[in-house]
Amino acid sequence: MSGGPHACDGTDPVRSVLVLAHTGRPEALNALTKVVHRFHEAGIRTVMTSEEAAALEDQDRALVVQCDLEGALDGAEMVIVLGGDGTILRAAELVRGTDTPLLGVNLGHVGFLAEAEREEIVGTVARVAAGDYRVEERMTLDVQVVADGEVIASSWAVNEVSVEKANRERMLELVVDVDGRPLSSFGADGVIAATPTGSTAYAFSAGGPVVWPEVEALLVVPISAHALFARPLVIAPTSVVGVEVLPGMSDGGVLWCDGRRTFAAPAGARVEVRRSAQTVKLARLSTGIFTDRLVAKFGLPVAGWRGPRPGPGSSDGGRA
Repeated sequence: MSGGPHACDGTDPVRSVLVLAHTGRPEALNALTKVVHRFHEAGIRTVMTSEEAAALEDQDRALVVQCDLEGALDGAEMVIVLGGDGTILRAAELVRGTDTPLLGVNLGHVGFLAEAEREEIVGTVARVAAGDYRVEERMTLDVQVVADGEVIASSWAVNEVSVEKANRERMLELVVDVDGRPLSSFGADGVIAATPTGSTAYAFSAGGPVVWPEVEALLVVPISAHALFARPLVIAPTSVVGVEVLPGMSDGGVLWCDGRRTFAAPAGARVEVRRSAQTVKLARLSTGIFTDRLVAKFGLPVAGWRGPRPGPGSSDGGRA
C-alpha cells in the first residue's frame, strides 16, 4: 500500500474513487491519465491496484493511492471503469455484496453497461466530483449445477447464464422447465437465461427480445434450437428456470456466467437459474430515455419520424 496512512482502510475522510482500466490499450491509458489528473484537481483521491498503476508515468502514478485488490474498495465512493462491457463485468465481481456503485466509461464498441463515452470523460469526472449522480439497482442471477443429487457448482451473473454444448460436433439434448414444470425438450447449441440488463448482450445476439431496464423479468432464449417450439420467453422474475442435460443423448455441456466464469454441466446434470437476492448498483448520470440509448448504441434508422402530438397519453419511452 502507498499514498499515506489509512488510504486503503476506509478511515481516511478524504473522498476517494477506485478506478479500474484495461491498461494494455493505449486509449484506456490515455483516458486513465486524464481521469487521475481531473480527480486530483477536484481534491478526490484516485485509488488503483498496484498492477494497473504500474502502467502510468511516474509523475502520474504519484497522484494515486495503490492498494491490493482486497483493500481497494475500502472507503471508495464508487468504482469507475474505463473499458468495455467485459471490464465492467470484471468490476461487478469486485463490488458484489457491497453498496459501492459502478460507473462505466465506454472505450469498447457498443458498451450498453457503460454510462458515458470516451469523449465525455471530463464532464463525467466533474459530475462525480459534484455528487451529481444517482444510483440504480439491477437484478442479477444465481445459478447452480446439480448432479446425482449434489450441487457441484454455483455462481451468479449480471447479464446471463448459458448452458452450451461442450463438443463442437454434437448438439446438446436439453429439456427446459419453468417453476418445476416441463416446458419443452429439444436439440440445440444451448440455452440462455438472461436479465433485462443482459437482454442487449448475448441473448440479443441469439434472437432474444430487448427488455427495458425497468421491467423485472427473466428471459429464456434457445441457441440454434432444432424444434418447432423454441421461441424466446419472457417469464416472471420470481420463476425458476431449469435446464436438464439429457443423459445418453449428448456429451454434456458447459455452464457460462457472463462469459467469464465456466463450469461443467455433465450429461444428466440439472442447471437451475433464479433471481439473486443481491443486485448490482450502477451510478447513473443520464436522465435520458432508453429508446434513445437503443438508437444511439445500435445506430438505428429513425429518418422520417415526426413524433407524437403532445397531450394526454404521450409517453416518455422509459428511462435509459
